[in-house]
Amino acid sequence: MNILLIGSGGREHALAWKMAASPLVDVVHSTPGNPGMDEVGPCFDVAATDIDKLEQLALQIEPDLIVIGPEAPLALGLSDLLRARGFDVFGPSQAAAQLESSKAFSKGRMVAYGVPTAAYGEFTEPGLAKAFLRKMEAPYVLKADGLAGGKGVVIAATLAEADAAVDEMLAGQFGEASATLVIEEF
Repeated sequence: MNILLIGSGGREHALAWKMAASPLVDVVHSTPGNPGMDEVGPCFDVAATDIDKLEQLALQIEPDLIVIGPEAPLALGLSDLLRARGFDVFGPSQAAAQLESSKAFSKGRMVAYGVPTAAYGEFTEPGLAKAFLRKMEAPYVLKADGLAGGKGVVIAATLAEADAAVDEMLAGQFGEASATLVIEEF
């Protein structure tokens, strides 16, 4: 079996190592990979978010299975594109990936379907976010709505810290990921 693994982090490294150990697997190609993954199988210098080049690479090496590790290419619809090209893909569709790529979407789905979750609000305006905070008790949990590389959460111990986090996050602390802010109970 010929596998294309997309990603370069520790999760993808572990996947590459374990898949390569299977007697069913002939080769694990990784992109962009990392030096450790290069020891497992060939790596290609294509960014995990370069959807067009990833499609070209898949057409070039014709893998039997494509495994997408990072959230960003899933949020960009890579799995849908590759499935439409006839590839077998391990990774959710763009619509399903919203559960990870948008905190507001995820919270909205949980509420809509009765899944227990903390009370929350979503904000794009600092004044409204700060007014919401004043209805809560510390600690305060503030989350960038979008993907922020695991860095988009602030747990503030005081109202002053929470107010400062609102200003920083909505001012672009986490880029586009924090254009919308989700505040929830601890």
